[in-house]
Amino acid sequence: MTDTDLDAGAARARPPAADIRIAGCAAWLPPRAAVADAVAAGLCDQALAETTGMLSVAVVQDEPAPEMAARAARSALGRSGSADVSLILHASFFYQGHDLWAPASYVQRAAVGNQCPAMEVGQVSNGGMAALGLAVDHLRAGPPAGETGRRVLVTTGDAFRAPGFDRWRSDSGTFYGDGGTALVLSSTEGFARVRGLATVSAPELEGMHRGDDPFGSGPFSHRPVVDLDACKKDFLAGRRVTRVIATSAAAQDASVERALAEAGVALTDIDRFVLPHMGRKRLRAGFLTRFGIPEERTTWEWSRRVGHLGAGDQIAGFDRLVTSGGVGAGDLLLWMSVGAGFTYSCAVVEVLERPAWAGEAEPGDAV
Repeated sequence: MTDTDLDAGAARARPPAADIRIAGCAAWLPPRAAVADAVAAGLCDQALAETTGMLSVAVVQDEPAPEMAARAARSALGRSGSADVSLILHASFFYQGHDLWAPASYVQRAAVGNQCPAMEVGQVSNGGMAALGLAVDHLRAGPPAGETGRRVLVTTGDAFRAPGFDRWRSDSGTFYGDGGTALVLSSTEGFARVRGLATVSAPELEGMHRGDDPFGSGPFSHRPVVDLDACKKDFLAGRRVTRVIATSAAAQDASVERALAEAGVALTDIDRFVLPHMGRKRLRAGFLTRFGIPEERTTWEWSRRVGHLGAGDQIAGFDRLVTSGGVGAGDLLLWMSVGAGFTYSCAVVEVLERPAWAGEAEPGDAV
């Protein structure tokens, strides 16, 4: 037997990763604005609205993004039974309300009140899943602390306000909604567990959201409103579209394959799918058709009424399934995500039991 064979055998014999649990989750979402009303007001095109299949999006009035995250955090911590966390990770997509400021510390002060590390996570639409990956690594790396072990609070929060962002036009094919989400992860206890998790990067595509614009000296140096379509058009002008699609697909496939392999399950074993809150055309092309996912086994019927929550789609979708009774003990869920950069994440989550608080109305979640 060669050294290579020994190494391979050691890898196969490696003990499974530590069991990471989900102890609590929550979302805080404001009232909805109907897409039909936006069309009537000239805010978005009728043909595009029909293509997306979206019915409404969550639109906040005065609440800042970090406050929505803090509200979700307080609910998730209460559901988890403890506010004792060893790390806070706050992910966001857009402006958090102040310049040169730390929104993660705001969430910590407003929702937790301890002195553990509180950090921000970027990765745009994949921020929540990126934070989940960092949280899992943190919990697996250290020994349990106290009777309830170590805990991590993951939050997301975004408000897509004018003039910098146009929720109807800045990213055609996706309508953006406001809201905050929170997830409490534990090294010892919880109603669900993370069985597999993977993130794969495709940095060759980072220019998709940069285009040909030179680096600016400050925010909105080149245009007053975010225009992802313009950046995409510039990026694709000098590249073969088929190669770009192949690069994206390969990274996405790898994230799915690795997460399923770590969990020891196949795609056919999955009961429910938690996908990004994209319009129907994008959702079909990027997920449903590619992976053979039936629309009725996703969160589409709910997400089409909420909009793309920036970094928070997966946590919000999972929370919706749990609180609405859409999943039960033994169900396997696949969380899938993609964000500019580009990064692709996938997680396999198993529901162990129906938590006592399932069925509660979400605070702020008014239609």
